[in-house]
Amino acid sequence: MSLWSTVLVAAFGTYIEKLAGFIVPATWLAQPGLKRIVEALPIGLLAALVGYQSFGSGQSLTVDGRLFGLAVAAIALWRGANFFVVVVSAAALTALARLAGLIP
Repeated sequence: MSLWSTVLVAAFGTYIEKLAGFIVPATWLAQPGLKRIVEALPIGLLAALVGYQSFGSGQSLTVDGRLFGLAVAAIALWRGANFFVVVVSAAALTALARLAGLIP
């Protein structure tokens, strides 16, 4: 599959998903079981994306400096820092640790 066909298929799928959001009756989404799934789905997808971006390297898992940056970001979030502080502190401390030779 070429790049453009992949982009077109993804765009079409996104359009269909958006259209389904308008077509599906609100009473279906108000059911307790389905409501829990719909509310938890973005959290699971975001966690999977963070995990893949933190530990993925091609077809293998890698533990490197990204893990340190993720740990710094998690601590900053736990302490209640805003998004800008989380990103800057994780990037800065990871860069300093790499400069000092503490992490690869």
